Amino acid sequence: MNNYFIILASGQSKRFYSNKLKQFIIYKNKPLFEHSIEKALGSKLFKKIILVVNSKKQIKTNFSKNVVIIRGGKERSDSSLIGLKYIKKLKPTNVLIHDAARPNFTIKLLKNLVRSLKKNKAVIPIINTKDSIKYRVKKQLFNLSRDHSFSTQTPQAFRFNDLYGLSIKQKGKIQDEATLFIENNLKIKFIKGENFNNKITYKEDIKINKTFVGIGFDIHRLIKGKKLYLAGLKIPFHSGLMGHSDGDVIIHSVIDALLGAMRKKDIGTLFPDNKKKFKNIRSTKLLKPIVEIMGKNKFYINNLDINLICEQPKVTKYRDKIIQSLSNLLKIDESLINLKGKTVEKLGLIGKEKAIACEVICSISQ
Repeated sequence: MNNYFIILASGQSKRFYSNKLKQFIIYKNKPLFEHSIEKALGSKLFKKIILVVNSKKQIKTNFSKNVVIIRGGKERSDSSLIGLKYIKKLKPTNVLIHDAARPNFTIKLLKNLVRSLKKNKAVIPIINTKDSIKYRVKKQLFNLSRDHSFSTQTPQAFRFNDLYGLSIKQKGKIQDEATLFIENNLKIKFIKGENFNNKITYKEDIKINKTFVGIGFDIHRLIKGKKLYLAGLKIPFHSGLMGHSDGDVIIHSVIDALLGAMRKKDIGTLFPDNKKKFKNIRSTKLLKPIVEIMGKNKFYINNLDINLICEQPKVTKYRDKIIQSLSNLLKIDESLINLKGKTVEKLGLIGKEKAIACEVICSISQ
């Protein structure tokens, strides 16, 4: 294994329009460039990983000794050559060049690239273009066939000596290292790239969803002769839940969790128990306006995790029906809802089958 990985992270991010350089923007909880370092290290394919930056001062993380940070040049091709010159003294066999703006490649792609270098001098990942592409010659437009058009990606893999020999002679700017081989009519091995290995160029390329978490809890006494409602379903049982409404602890907890995540107070504020119009109201009617509030504010549910705490009835018997009911009421897929049954080992009111409680944690995004 005599492979080296060069990450180019010294661009000026002119199209990103941010006070902070794109490569240092926090993406999925870490600076953009760190994703590439993590995957290169995780692959265990490389002797050294060279991070080429415009300023070492912005690097806050202490990486392993296999990661070397050096300063790049004015243009991408300058930084690439600086990286190549740095590793030349280490006598590498192969080198992979990667743009830090592509954080979503996989280790599988790295392995495919290195494997393909055994029989090839240059290996480039490509994907077919999804769009119709036009090109202009003077004032005339022509269509490019999608069957013969593709986009090149990074990492791009090379035999070191071949790439270095071309790079050292290159005088002008180049968009990627594959260009050197194309301009010199040298053979390139193209392999299948990854559709999600997209390049982050504009702010819009990073989907930053605001995610919030809410907690809901409710408990009601059980009383004989009343209907038991859970998640809007009538459950066969000897007792029902006492409350100003129908006492549906699952829906009440879901409402409070959603209101908490949206920072909109609690169920008692919206539906006070001293108002006659809410007397004996079905909790499904209380949930409906909450779903409407979510829609108006462009919130959507990522998931719900529910603990129904009771000795009886047994949750396993009604789990699927409860999840299906909540799915319909909240207009979300059943796979986003998890329901667990918990007992209290015969302790307290719940243990004596005199009460039922419920707690809910939800995650929502806007």
